[in-house]
Amino acid sequence: MPLVHIDLIEGRSPEQLKALVKDVTDAIVKDTGAPAEHIHIVLNEMAKEHYSVAGVPASDKA
Repeated sequence: MPLVHIDLIEGRSPEQLKALVKDVTDAIVKDTGAPAEHIHIVLNEMAKEHYSVAGVPASDKA
């Protein structure tokens, strides 16, 4: 059973997230042969204030 964790900064629409999990599922099916019903995907959305690069929170970037 493939289990995929994807961490994202919040702000994407439900339609974008739906397309993402479909595309990831399709890629895993294609590349591994695993049945789609066995592929589990967990999306973790973070507030911009909870993610930073080089000490700068994403919320401080334009």
